[in-house]
Amino acid sequence: MSKNRRVVSAMRPTGCLHLGHYYGVLLDWLKLQEEFDCWFFVADWHALTDNLDTTNLEHYVDEMVIDWLASGVDPDKAVIFVQSAVPSHAELHLLLSMVTPLAWAERCPTFKDKVNNIKKENISYGLLGYPVLQTSDIVLYKGTDVPVGEDQLPHLEISREVVRRFNFLFAPVFPEPKPILSSIPRLLGLDGRKMSKSYDNCIYLSEAPREARKKVMGMFTDPKRLYRKDKGRPHVCNVFSYHSIFEPVNSKEIEKQCLEAGRGCKDCKNELGDIIQKFLTEFQKKRDGFKDKSLIRDILKKGTEKARIEAEHTMREVKKAIRFI
Repeated sequence: MSKNRRVVSAMRPTGCLHLGHYYGVLLDWLKLQEEFDCWFFVADWHALTDNLDTTNLEHYVDEMVIDWLASGVDPDKAVIFVQSAVPSHAELHLLLSMVTPLAWAERCPTFKDKVNNIKKENISYGLLGYPVLQTSDIVLYKGTDVPVGEDQLPHLEISREVVRRFNFLFAPVFPEPKPILSSIPRLLGLDGRKMSKSYDNCIYLSEAPREARKKVMGMFTDPKRLYRKDKGRPHVCNVFSYHSIFEPVNSKEIEKQCLEAGRGCKDCKNELGDIIQKFLTEFQKKRDGFKDKSLIRDILKKGTEKARIEAEHTMREVKKAIRFI
């Protein structure tokens, strides 16, 4: 393990986790926890930036952590904690907001996208300040590396700019966090768009395996392949993209058969449905071993205590740099 490099990463508890989370985030976390000093947290404050309905928040927190543990995230190898249980996140967010120009926050891609989809009067200060809170999340623990997808690189660059400005104005307290790009191809939703709960195009880690199989049978394939005898175009087929991730060894043969019309779209869906049904059946057996709420609470309590100690140490450095009494 490289003790000189610290990875900080989080997920928002806004609903049940899906296959996109597993392949896009969790598999990377498993590799990172073997190599780096990792801090993984529940970003429950971030969940409020665009949705104030907290009815199921506690449930989503529990279910998300269960999925982490079932995936192999190990509390003995990584610190697992809850953002809102560490008040220093908010304190540092406030201080960093003082050195962050408004234009930096407004150019954040996430902010731009959400502004286009909601009424102006519903745009909250919290949504605008999202990248500043994200920065505090990272640098509060002196994070040196952050796992991100390519679409998140602009967000991390804002954090790097905020760090540079704070260090220049006061003292070199924080390292500039560097990106670790995901090593796994992006898994799209069932309809070919980004996998998202809002699009209702997900396969959830906790859903019934047979129901997931039914979803696979309704997936989009090559729109120009109308008949079984037509040659396929696997590079535009979403079902094939799943095959290339779930069974990379066999995907070359599947690609060859598709190009030569040696297999039909239904054949591909049936095979993929079987694979996903088996995967979810095995995954949910692992989930069953972590459904004791007292176990989840104990893991989060221990991790949060470690996080508080680390955060308070950083805040003492920050206040000294700013020359607070």
